[in-house]
Formats: sequence, structure tokens, C-alpha cells
Amino acid sequence: MKLMYEAEAKAQGGRNGHVVSSDNVLDFEVRVPKSMGGEGGAYTNPEQLFAAGYAACFDSALNFIAQKQKVKVENTEVNAKVGIGQLSNGGFGLAVELLVKIPNLDKEQAQALMEAAHKACPYSNAIRGNVDVKLELA
Repeated sequence: MKLMYEAEAKAQGGRNGHVVSSDNVLDFEVRVPKSMGGEGGAYTNPEQLFAAGYAACFDSALNFIAQKQKVKVENTEVNAKVGIGQLSNGGFGLAVELLVKIPNLDKEQAQALMEAAHKACPYSNAIRGNVDVKLELA
């Protein structure tokens, strides 16, 4: 694969620490959510960051495929939910739900476009076979 772009970020302190991108654009304190036994509060966490990245990436893939297929779409929206849980082997895993909004297309055409985007999206390709991803049209 020929790289087009490479992002770099550093984490210190794990889930109760700090993350920063190499260009300092992303610079956050991270904390374990209250539901996982942490202090919670006005902090982000790895699952929120993954959800934001996946949603943005999938929406871009959706619009890329629509443009490639010459399908006119406007105001598409992707809501990503990322859950974390313990696996039977003692490790941890993720589950993802993507709620995809494609206004002004019939359900069949929107479904086909969403599925094509799922094949093109780098996040989808990176986790395929490892993470359950549920796709749903809004």
C-alpha cells in the first residue's frame, strides 16, 4: 500500500492520561468513563475518539462512493456508537453501530450505497473480521 497520509499521536498514562497528536491539534486528557469504574467527568476516552474518527471516515467514504457512482447526495450523516466489553478469553473487544443518514434516496439505493461505503472505508477495512459492525439506515 502506498501511503497518502500518516497521523501520529502519543499517549501517556493510558486511559487515565493524556493524548496529543504530533502537530498538537489533538490534545486531550483522557479518563476511564464512570460506567467502567472511572471518575468520569468532562474528559474523552479512546472509544469516543474511535467513534468520531470512524464516523468522519465512513461519511467521507459514503460521499466518495456516491460521487464515483454519480449519485447526488447531500447532507449525509453518520452516527457511530463504539462499545467496549470483556471477551471470553479475558481480553477486551469493541462493538460498533453505524447509523447512516442519506436524505433524498430511496431505501434500496441508500442501502446499496451504505454497503459500498463499508467496503471502501479504511476504518471498516481495518477492523473487518475482528469487530462486529452493525450498519443501519436512519
